[in-house]
Amino acid sequence: QVQLVESGGGLVQAGGSLRLSCAASGRTFSSTGMAWFRQAPEKEREIVAVITWNKSITYYADSVKGRFTISRDNAKNTVYLQMSSLKPEDTAVYYCAADPTAGNWSRMRYWGQGTQVTVSS
Repeated sequence: QVQLVESGGGLVQAGGSLRLSCAASGRTFSSTGMAWFRQAPEKEREIVAVITWNKSITYYADSVKGRFTISRDNAKNTVYLQMSSLKPEDTAVYYCAADPTAGNWSRMRYWGQGTQVTVSS
């Protein structure tokens, strides 16, 4: 059974930092892309960052560019999201996802349960 388990969320003041982790189990994801998404209350889910299997390509949403960094450790089957200079508008449930279907990053095959990030002003 494939599982993605996020951790590291919490409450932080604006300007602070958090590091999210996503540990995968049930299969290896070393040959697939992984990504972070988020969904704020009453908003649609949006892609935050992606990383290819060999780390050669990363992508960031404009809203987080320069503040967030995605990375992965294939030996540990884990992907990370380092978030700095956090803003209240970063408040959302953050989801880890893996294995884009047919290379489509909006159609990920596996999803975590989400972790809440709340940024206070």
